[in-house]
Amino acid sequence: MSGRGGNSRKNRHRFPGRRDEAQKYEKKHIDNPFSEVKPEANQQDKQERLLWTAPVLPVNNPKTTPDCAWCGKQIADITTAISDKDTGTPVHFDCVIARIAEAETMEANDSVCYIGGGRFGIVNYNNPPDAKDFSIKKIFEWEIKDKINEWRRPISEYFSIT
Repeated sequence: MSGRGGNSRKNRHRFPGRRDEAQKYEKKHIDNPFSEVKPEANQQDKQERLLWTAPVLPVNNPKTTPDCAWCGKQIADITTAISDKDTGTPVHFDCVIARIAEAETMEANDSVCYIGGGRFGIVNYNNPPDAKDFSIKKIFEWEIKDKINEWRRPISEYFSIT
């Protein structure tokens, strides 16, 4: 038998065929990771890594947790708040979805969803178990992209600009 088929594990290689000289050389000269003595060449190639320092957060602008203009409850996570369409004050994200759902007449497979860019929409799912098959029936422009509200300025310092 040639040893190429069946259950012969004796001559099994990762790369079938003849190995070239570079692979033979690398196999012979692998450093022992458990040895305490390291070659000088490897130590010269290593550079010291700079330590990461945490950014200093501003003390004069603590995170604020205002109350929702619609329901009156405190907004626990201000980063999930969205601006009121008319006044620009922060409101709960869920309050906006509930208000749109109350104002619009929806069918059985309709749902109010955030579609991005400060916009909400009424989404009709053609096949409800398949979330990929949908159509947007109506779009609500809620926030203006270029307008920065004053309540967002203190929390914007906590986020990266990149």
